[in-house]
Amino acid sequence: MKFKPTEPWRFLDEYRGRLFDGQWPNIKTMFHISAMRYPDNLCFRVFSPKEESFTYREAEKKIKEVSYFLLSHGVRKGDRIGVSGKNSPEWAIAYLAVIYAGAIVVPLDYSLKDSEMETLISFGGVTRLFIDKERIDRIDPDGSNGLIERYSLEPCEEYPFVLDMDGPEAEGEAADPADTAAILFTSGTTGVPKGVMLSHENLVSDCYLAQGNMNIYSTDVFYAILPIHHAYTMLAVFFESFSVGAATVFGKKLVVSQILRELKEGHVTMFLAVPMLFNKMIAALMAGVRKKGMVVYGLIRAMMGFSGMVKKVFGVNIGKKMFGFLLRNLSLEENRICICGGGPLPASTFRMFNELGIDFVQGYGLTETSPITHLNPTEAYIETSVGRRIPGCEVRIVDPDSDGNGTIFIKGSMVMQGYYNNPEATEEVLSADGWLNTGDVGHQDEDGYLYLTGRAKSVIVTEGGKNVFPEEIEDHFQLFDDIDQVCVIGYLIDKEMKSEGIRILIHPTEKYVSSVGGDKSVVEKHMNEIVTEVNKELQSYKKITRVTVVDEPMPMTSTKKIKRFEVRAKYE
Repeated sequence: MKFKPTEPWRFLDEYRGRLFDGQWPNIKTMFHISAMRYPDNLCFRVFSPKEESFTYREAEKKIKEVSYFLLSHGVRKGDRIGVSGKNSPEWAIAYLAVIYAGAIVVPLDYSLKDSEMETLISFGGVTRLFIDKERIDRIDPDGSNGLIERYSLEPCEEYPFVLDMDGPEAEGEAADPADTAAILFTSGTTGVPKGVMLSHENLVSDCYLAQGNMNIYSTDVFYAILPIHHAYTMLAVFFESFSVGAATVFGKKLVVSQILRELKEGHVTMFLAVPMLFNKMIAALMAGVRKKGMVVYGLIRAMMGFSGMVKKVFGVNIGKKMFGFLLRNLSLEENRICICGGGPLPASTFRMFNELGIDFVQGYGLTETSPITHLNPTEAYIETSVGRRIPGCEVRIVDPDSDGNGTIFIKGSMVMQGYYNNPEATEEVLSADGWLNTGDVGHQDEDGYLYLTGRAKSVIVTEGGKNVFPEEIEDHFQLFDDIDQVCVIGYLIDKEMKSEGIRILIHPTEKYVSSVGGDKSVVEKHMNEIVTEVNKELQSYKKITRVTVVDEPMPMTSTKKIKRFEVRAKYE
C-alpha cells in the first residue's frame, strides 16, 4: 500500500534563524511559537473537580511566572525537578515551567508507593517536586532522599501552589536541542532503576515527524485520560497538541461514564487510549445493538461491513453519517481520529471502529524512542499492522527467521540518549552508532509497515497497556523460606483480545514439602496464601492471577538465573 508522508513542520522555516538555529527548536521555543501563532486558542482545559481553562497566552504567562519563581529559588540548568499527580492543567504548567527554567523534568508515576517514588527521587537526583496536595507531606518529609523543596499542584496553605508562583523576570540558561529535557522511569522499584534520558531534539523531532503520517490541526482537541507521566500520553497527546496550537482536555478518572461525558463536553476530536478501553467501548456498543434483536444486529453488522469496504477500497467514509446514532452513545460524534497504543489490539476492534466511520489507527514505539516510531496513516491503514515507520525512522530486522520475523532495531532522532546513570543497561540495548535493540520481534513490508509477532524478552504487557517486569514481582518472594524458586510469566487471558495476565510458577523447598508429608493440597494451599500476601503489596496491574506449583526444579543458567523462555515453553 503506497503512502507519501507529508512535511507539516515546514512552517518552522519562518522562525529558523530568528528564534532558533538548526533543524529543530527546543521544547520552550516550540511552545512559544504556538503561543505566538495562536494566542487566543484554547490550550488546557479540565472539567473535574471544577471547570478550568487556559488560552495559549494565559498558559505561557503562567508558565513563565512559575519559571521565574524557580529561578529565583536557585534552580539552574541541569537541575532535576519531579512532577507527579493526577492529570491537570497545573501538571502541564509545572512540566513546561521546569523546561522554561532550563532544568530537566522528571515525570513520576503517581500510582507508585511513597517508598518507590522516593527511590526514584534519590536515584535520579531530584531536588524539587511538584505533587498533588494529598501526598505532599508523605514524600521524603525529612529530605533524606534529596528533596529540598516541594510544591503543590493544588491550592495549599503550607506549600507554594503552582498557580500562585511568581518571581522577578529572568531567563534560564537556554537549552541546546541536544541537552536532556526529561528523564522517564520505565521501571525501577527494585534493582537499578531505568531512567530513559530524552533530549529536546528527541521529543521535538518525534512530535513533528509523527505528523508526517497524520495531519493534526490547531482546531483539534486532544483528550488526556491516560496518565500523562507516561511517554505515550506525554508525547502523543500533550506535546502533539501544543506543537500545532491545539487544545488538551485533561481527564482524571478512568471511568467510562465520566470519559463519555468529558468527550462530549470537551468536543474532543483526537482520542488516544489503550486497547482495554477501546475494547470495552466497542463491546458495550455491540451489546446494546444485540439487545435490539438478532435481525437488527445482523442488519447493522452487514451495513458496517459495507461501510468498511467502501472506506477501504474507495477511500470514502460513509460510516459517520450511517452510524451517527451509535457514535453518540460513545460520545464520538465529533471525533476525528482515535489512536490506540500501549499494547496489542485485536484486528476486529480496529476494523469495527473504522466501519462505524471513525478514523481509527494504532501506533508503535517505546519510551526509549520518545516514543513514536510507527503510526498507521488514516487514509492507508492496515488492521494487522502496528503502523508505518514515521519519516526519519530507520528500521532493521536482525536475524530474521524463514518468515522474515526477527529482532526489531530502530535508529533515528527519536532514539534516547541512554539510561540515566546506568551505562551497563545502555550498552545492552544501544549501539555506538545509534541502533536501539527494541527486544521486540516482528517483520516489516516493503512500504515500511511493521507487524509484531513477539514480545520484548520477558516483559508482560497487560490489557491496559502496562509493562510488567517479572523480576519486580519475583523479588517479593525472596524472603519466604518455604520457596526455592519462582518464575513469573505472562499467559493469554483471551486469545482474540490478546490480553495477558500474570502467572507465577513456584517450586517449594524440599524441606517444606517433607515437613507436610508431601501432601500436594497442603503445599498448594500454602503457596497460594503466600501469593495472596504478596499481592497485597503490588499495584493492581501487577497482581498475580494464576498460580502453578511445580514438582521439579526449573532449569537455570550458570549464573543461577532461571531460563525463563525454556520454562515458559514447557508450561504454556
